[in-house]
Amino acid sequence: MITDAMKVFVTVAEQRHFSRAGELLNLSQPGVSLHIRNLENELGSKLLHRSPKEVRLTEAGAILYKHAKQILAHYEEAGREIQLLRDEVTGSLHLGASFTIGEYILPGRLAEFAKQYPQVNVQVTIGNTEEIIAALKGNQLDMGFIEGETNDSELDIIPYMKDEMIIVAASGHPLAGVLTTDDDLLQNQIWVLREPGSGTRAYSDHFLLEGSLAIKRAYVFNSSQSVKEAVAAGLGIALMSRWIVRKELAGGEITELRIRQKLPERDFLIIRRKEHSVSMAVSVLMEKLLTAQKA
Repeated sequence: MITDAMKVFVTVAEQRHFSRAGELLNLSQPGVSLHIRNLENELGSKLLHRSPKEVRLTEAGAILYKHAKQILAHYEEAGREIQLLRDEVTGSLHLGASFTIGEYILPGRLAEFAKQYPQVNVQVTIGNTEEIIAALKGNQLDMGFIEGETNDSELDIIPYMKDEMIIVAASGHPLAGVLTTDDDLLQNQIWVLREPGSGTRAYSDHFLLEGSLAIKRAYVFNSSQSVKEAVAAGLGIALMSRWIVRKELAGGEITELRIRQKLPERDFLIIRRKEHSVSMAVSVLMEKLLTAQKA
């Protein structure tokens, strides 16, 4: 197969040596040379500069290397998708998600997954970031979705998507009509915050500390929905994900306060336990989520 020859070529290019490539591929050096020679004959171009010390790509070889990597990646992806056609995906999934992901992103993603794999039963537990990490490490979840950061050595941490954070207030708030909100206008404001342990709270605390912003008063709620309702009712201002307030922004119930510097994005992460075997359902869901995000 042409893919076999391309795999040999890519391995030689990366190892810069015929013998080392042969060892990795369990091929003899003459076998490696034959694959390369066949490719060169087929393409009508010299692909490699050979010397006793190392092998280097020619200009034509560099072009083929770039495309061969893409072809092999697509071939492997096709193989995985074809395998899924033969393997019926069944079983149960117990997922954990922090509030922003669990309430505003995951339901839509799971609806798409359920259409294709209706025999998989899914249960979702929603909690703050610390709670989801603890539940996953306690073997209560198959996979978790969190916002913020974790460096826990027991977990595999996979970047999923970026999240835009904005400062919001009720449409009647004194700052709502200000075209650009300077930092000094944010001093001594009333803030609506999430509880400690929340990824959003960690982001808010960092923002307030970095800006040396004094808080006049703070109200603390343990869900994104309650923070949003409190802001809409005029209780104070808050840092929130645009995902959470997009409908209220469009409807005019809440307004975004424009500040001079764009707030840094935060990461949404997928987390799993290390060295833990996963079911076909978990593997398929992970593949679907990451593939859809790249599209």
